[in-house]
Amino acid sequence: MIEVSICVGSSCHLKGAPEVVNIFKKLHKEYELTDKVHLKASFCQGHCTNGVAVNIDGETIIGVNPENAPIKFKEYLIEGDSSGSIN
Repeated sequence: MIEVSICVGSSCHLKGAPEVVNIFKKLHKEYELTDKVHLKASFCQGHCTNGVAVNIDGETIIGVNPENAPIKFKEYLIEGDSSGSIN
């Protein structure tokens, strides 16, 4: 199972983490990934100045925001551009 951890620490919270979480949850359900991808929140991942940090099976993606979250989700979890891809 792929582990996806979205930072919800103070800095990321201010940069849109709650919206990113909701977008990832919506897409997680839409693509029926409950048995393949485990979504969870985390506190500081150490990338506070670079926007919302999302860790996908050990690979950290920085600068995720509500505008690009759907693109990042699809890029890393649907299309196969990452080692964490389900394809």
